[in-house]
Amino acid sequence: MRERNLVVVSAGLGRPSSTRLLADRLSAAAVGAAAGLGVRLTVRVVELRDVAHELMNHMLTGFPPAALEEALDAVRSADALIAVTPVFNASYSGLFKSFFDVLDGDALVDKPVLIAATGGTERHSLALEHAMRPMFAYLRAVTVPTSVFAATQDWGGDGSEGQLRGRIDRAAGELAREIDRRQAATVADPFALTTPFEDLLAG
Repeated sequence: MRERNLVVVSAGLGRPSSTRLLADRLSAAAVGAAAGLGVRLTVRVVELRDVAHELMNHMLTGFPPAALEEALDAVRSADALIAVTPVFNASYSGLFKSFFDVLDGDALVDKPVLIAATGGTERHSLALEHAMRPMFAYLRAVTVPTSVFAATQDWGGDGSEGQLRGRIDRAAGELAREIDRRQAATVADPFALTTPFEDLLAG
């Protein structure tokens, strides 16, 4: 099987959180869908809650602490991304936005991304389309058509969880197909010489 890396960015504030629960379900579905296409996904979860202080320090100083730099490197080198945020005031959380604000401008170019969100009621679901999708379009990511929103009632036992499972499976299948049709991601070394050393000596 071909090996690929999937990074899951979760902006949940609590522990446990419904945001992380949704992220885990999406990644599990993506692993299963990719396996059916002959792709083995290695999953790395980035909990933004754990690097919140580092994010603020980076925004103030311009220098990312080690834990944050490791998380940013994971996203840069990922073959695909699942991004999940709670919805506050009809948009993504400030913590979620801050992480992508400090990410390199070209880090997500042509990278498949599945977007998802959680909120108290389904009225917040439009945040996926009017806030999250435009942000990833600006970053030139390839956002899969199906976005996934989970309201509080979707975790209940009234049949709504089955509908949520269907959306998860559809979105995960779309992400797996995008991963399958691409070569493995490569990250250019910013310190690598683009001109042979002999040529540099020759002037």
